[in-house]
Amino acid sequence: MAVTVETLEKLERKITLTLPVGTIQTEVATRLKKLARTIKMDGFRPGKVPMNVVSQRYGYSVHYEVMNDKVGEAFATAANEAKLRVAGQPRITESEASPEGEMAFDAVFEVYPEVKIGDLTTAEVEKVTAEVTDSAIDKTLDILRKQRRTFAQRPQDAAAQDSDRVTVDFEGKIDGEVFSGGKAEDFQFIIGDGQMLKEFEEATRGMKSGESKTFQLAFPAEYHGKDVAGKTADFMVTVKKIEAAHLPEVNEALAKSLGIADATVEGLRADIKKNLEREVKFRLLARNKQAVMDALVAKAELDLPNSSVQAEISRLLEGARADLKQRGIKDADKAQIPDDVFRPQAERRVRLGLVVAELVRSNELQAKTEQIKAHIEELAGSYEKPADVMRWYYSDNNRLAEVEAIVIENNVTEFVLSKAKINEKTVSFDELMAQN
Repeated sequence: MAVTVETLEKLERKITLTLPVGTIQTEVATRLKKLARTIKMDGFRPGKVPMNVVSQRYGYSVHYEVMNDKVGEAFATAANEAKLRVAGQPRITESEASPEGEMAFDAVFEVYPEVKIGDLTTAEVEKVTAEVTDSAIDKTLDILRKQRRTFAQRPQDAAAQDSDRVTVDFEGKIDGEVFSGGKAEDFQFIIGDGQMLKEFEEATRGMKSGESKTFQLAFPAEYHGKDVAGKTADFMVTVKKIEAAHLPEVNEALAKSLGIADATVEGLRADIKKNLEREVKFRLLARNKQAVMDALVAKAELDLPNSSVQAEISRLLEGARADLKQRGIKDADKAQIPDDVFRPQAERRVRLGLVVAELVRSNELQAKTEQIKAHIEELAGSYEKPADVMRWYYSDNNRLAEVEAIVIENNVTEFVLSKAKINEKTVSFDELMAQN
């Protein structure tokens, strides 16, 4: 097999492959003979179908398979001999000019680029830190208490206030017509919890059982209900029942109900702190990892393989259509979404993937077995039965691969932070937890 390699563009290459016609014909004949021993055709006993009939019926498809296989093998061998790192699938076409007795093919493809990473000691990375304060523990305790609150009916003449659960009938109209979802009976919500729009809560606050009130409510332009978004409705609400909330005391009984091993107030606070510290650790790591990746991209020089970018665009498109389908959009799988919508994101992902891969290779930052185990143990530690969670991860190679990828990213993050100029920034617990 004669092989020539041409450079067409920065990353685009062309290999010309030649295969002896005799090799193709021999392989086709071999496969047809093998096929003839197993095929069944009307009028012939199994294995007794004449070769000319087999060739007439299956010759084209077998020839096509052989061509695909042989050209694919030839391309793989040629690329390997030339030490080319092929990105994506080659575009293979038959050449018009073929030597006598041979078939020639042109394979056009892209190769992975050379990645140049600049001096990381000159990179600047903002590294954030945060602490779990007593205030954060108190807020978490309040949330846990709200989740276990009970309600008792208020007296008939008591006015509804924040934290009360009210049962109401309501009817809303736009231009005199009741709209979809604008009417309900025995509807319950808690004042101040944000379940209802602000105007609805304000109208209900201060009302007493048996009272009715009319008021206007302006739906926000970005309201999820498109039929009413940006419109103003006239509402009538009648309060039927008002119930006061009762929060459980912070004591040993609460700690016990939450399954805390050390069922004391101190044990409860310690358990909350431990869980919050785990969450803070993961959030800080995610934020600092993002800052590191931004710095890496800024310091790297490389050309992007179009095939890799297009493959990433296809994955993003597929994900977007799946999301639309989940939201109930009709014919979501046929939605016309321009590639350019995802191109910037796809280019960044490909660029980052190539840069990280090069950094891992050149600095031996691969995930070690003990690192993967430690990460899984940490993830499992937040569950009631850690051993079951660990078995769940180890029972599936795809899950292990996901953990391995995370560990590699963590290794890269630590490596870059050890080299770069660090600008420390302390953020509050609330600010950190408010970020997605």
